[in-house]
Amino acid sequence: MSIAVVGLGNILLRDEGVGVHVVNAIKGKYSFSPEVEIIDGGTLGLDLLHLIGGREKLLLIDAVNFNKEPGYIGIVEDDHIPSTLFAKLSVHHIGLSDVLFAAKLLDLTPAKVRLIGIQPESLEVGLDMTECINGKIEAVIDTVIGTLKEWNIECVLLSPLKSSA
Repeated sequence: MSIAVVGLGNILLRDEGVGVHVVNAIKGKYSFSPEVEIIDGGTLGLDLLHLIGGREKLLLIDAVNFNKEPGYIGIVEDDHIPSTLFAKLSVHHIGLSDVLFAAKLLDLTPAKVRLIGIQPESLEVGLDMTECINGKIEAVIDTVIGTLKEWNIECVLLSPLKSSA
């Protein structure tokens, strides 16, 4: 079994970078068996195709407009995740839907795809996430770990380094 856990988003646009922040936090807190790869997908767009192709399962973490209150965490799976090609102003506007559409065309879509999304509060330019979204990071991490455990993946919590006196 091969599983990719991919955090998406632009860390220069406040809450838009939540997926990247989550996967980086997971890398620092947990270890997994070799069949699980934790990936900072950032704004790779179509460059993600070679990272997700051939996987059995794909877990995505991203800021998602659910039309709910900021901080709302939702899960969307498989065919419920939009995968349509939208008109773009430039190649820099390629999003998750476009990547999933291309993956379908190339027959690279994993058998199971789950998106864990959080409703952002601000997409303005800035490096720091809003307090609302920053306060929900642990809940998103718990949702990711819960999914991996549901998929029978052992998630080993790393022990904090002990300082020597």
